[in-house]
Amino acid sequence: MDTIDLRSDTVTQPTPAMRAAMAAAPVGDDVFGDDPTVNRLQELAADKVGKEAGLFVPSGTMGNLIALLVHCGRGDEAILGARAHTVLYEGGGISYLGGIHSRQVMEQPDGSLALEDIEALIRPEDVHQPPTRLVSVENTHNRCGGTFQTPDYLRSLADFAHARGLVVHIDGARLFNAAVAQGVDARDLAGPVDSVTFCLSKGLCAPVGSVLCGSRAFINRARHIRKHLGGGMRQAGVIAAAGIVALEGMVARLADDHARARALAKGLSEIPQIALDGMPPTNMVFFNLADSVALTVGQVEARMQERGILVHATGKRRFRLVTHYWVDDVAVEKTVDAFNAVLA
Repeated sequence: MDTIDLRSDTVTQPTPAMRAAMAAAPVGDDVFGDDPTVNRLQELAADKVGKEAGLFVPSGTMGNLIALLVHCGRGDEAILGARAHTVLYEGGGISYLGGIHSRQVMEQPDGSLALEDIEALIRPEDVHQPPTRLVSVENTHNRCGGTFQTPDYLRSLADFAHARGLVVHIDGARLFNAAVAQGVDARDLAGPVDSVTFCLSKGLCAPVGSVLCGSRAFINRARHIRKHLGGGMRQAGVIAAAGIVALEGMVARLADDHARARALAKGLSEIPQIALDGMPPTNMVFFNLADSVALTVGQVEARMQERGILVHATGKRRFRLVTHYWVDDVAVEKTVDAFNAVLA
């Protein structure tokens, strides 16, 4: 990429190896279950997160929606973080399409939900109240700074929820970032919970798609709901092939993105006009403009773009920069120099 694009890791483009795999992929009609490449991706994905089966879906938003529609009936309640992607950025789909009532709790600084806070929200058996069915957590957590949940926490959460008759879903859009950042296997994160979805199209660089994983019975039901939502795809092996390359060859290198995010944060921390949140736990750098900066975030975005760098404001004074495969060491240096010049 000639332009340095730090707006999100959703801007990643498929690698040359992915493009070659896509061109050569054997395909079939996936709605009939006949696409060998999709089947291989689903089996590989399920194995990577320690589940029995997987389902290829067009997006993480659809994956999360399907999961909650399987686990919850109309009028049921799901407990979610107040800053969760499902709450803020998925169009209210669980309510609009599923009749699911969300009960929200403020996350801890690390993005976790405190067990005592969940306990306080579980409904008693009462005809006046919606039954509590599910707890959902995000890993990594976008709005909490790219923070991650640990295997110990997820095990304790699952044990806590299951003891109370609840199921647990992980919105693991960047699950492999969480695993690599901790030096653990993704199975250690997803194993204790009932379902998990993760994106292939962010740091893993595939052009499109997510995979929803769980038990075979769960995925059988999920396949029906995917059809209801219009998410059944035909010769989808063309795009699933990129997902296979992603899972087989792109996970370990996420550590490079994390290292570059730290290098970027270190460089930005030396600019007086920037108030950095701290060292990033994964691939997201968050900061605010100091009060001394007269420019608006829109003006900063425009002046950075003039220097060939795309950045994205998330508030009136706030930015999020995301490193990924297409951001190298030179790009990090150029970005720091550009912010120095723009904010001087």
